[in-house]
Amino acid sequence: MTLKLYSRYRNSAGQRVRTTLNLKKVPYEYVAVENMQSVAYQRINPQRLLPAIEIDGRVFSQSTAIIDWLERTYPEPSVYPDDPKDRMDAISFSQFIACEIHPIHNHRVRDHLTDNEGWSEEQSMAWYAHWITEGLTTLETMLEKRARKTAFCFGDKPTVADIYLVPVLFNARWYGFPLDKFPLILEIDAACAGLEAFRLAGPEMQPDFPPERR
Repeated sequence: MTLKLYSRYRNSAGQRVRTTLNLKKVPYEYVAVENMQSVAYQRINPQRLLPAIEIDGRVFSQSTAIIDWLERTYPEPSVYPDDPKDRMDAISFSQFIACEIHPIHNHRVRDHLTDNEGWSEEQSMAWYAHWITEGLTTLETMLEKRARKTAFCFGDKPTVADIYLVPVLFNARWYGFPLDKFPLILEIDAACAGLEAFRLAGPEMQPDFPPERR
């Protein structure tokens, strides 16, 4: 089976998929996409979003769907907790990121506000700061309410919760957003940073990462 992942270095959803592939030790080809709106890429993925994955010539999109396929196709190691309640927590946590945090501060939204609605860059960043604060505060509270404190979000191994969390923190740091008010999140981020699967999936490890930012 041949897997080809269309992504780019600063693609949070793509980073989720890269991490999952790495955790499951599934080989894949990385294809950097510079322009999602190009006619060439639209032929590959009509959604014009990243990531997309090509499996034996057929293309699929949306990170949650791709990760679900990877889990079903390569079940070990699982990226879900064994305990059913912990599994619900991990899915709830990851989907809060995917559905409530990611869309609001996505660059497409902020580009529209600056390019078409007359917002200044300062207003755009204030928008980002407001919603990332709201989102991370909610995630920190969810972690505080866990049945027990664990090395990763919901257990002693990384799950979809951790896979979805780490890219959010990269983006926050990219924009200079302080994270010191979220100690549990930072502890989990440090645990993930110690794993090669997360490190190799990071934006700075991708071949299209700008050399001047290294």
